Amino acid sequence: MPANPLTFFNFAYGSNMSSARLRERVPSARVIGRAVLTGHQLVWHKVSKDGSGKCDVVATDAPRAVVHGVVYAIDQCQKAALDRAEGLGNGYSERRVDLEVNGEPLVATLYYATRTDSTLKPYSWYKAHVLAGAREHDLPATYRAAIEAIEATQDPDASRHTAQMKLVPQT
Repeated sequence: MPANPLTFFNFAYGSNMSSARLRERVPSARVIGRAVLTGHQLVWHKVSKDGSGKCDVVATDAPRAVVHGVVYAIDQCQKAALDRAEGLGNGYSERRVDLEVNGEPLVATLYYATRTDSTLKPYSWYKAHVLAGAREHDLPATYRAAIEAIEATQDPDASRHTAQMKLVPQT
């Protein structure tokens, strides 16, 4: 896919897989397709300012390890907004990765955690966003089941929980 200097490709593998959630942050986001990042696994250990664990991808030597996600094309003028929402420089950094999108190679950016804690768990609303995105883009059933199996905890801020759950598409 040819690069457009007015857009960038972002690999979403966590809550930003949900088109509704990502477009709330960057309205220009357009789905390019489902993507696979090989040699990595999805973990939920990124230290969030709310005290919970958020998604991250980490390299692994495990055979057949992959992270499924979605590539979006986003207008360059909205990159700073996405960087702020993701906490670039404050818990996340970014790098370019080689992906397979709809069976074709593509280079995209992704955010990865720079502060981690393996004891953290995601809040149930965050896990619901990730699962909604996985369902929306029809990621493999075994991958969705692995997301469903992640242990989540209740957000102590009930109003934040309620507000976030209103954003999660119901299936």
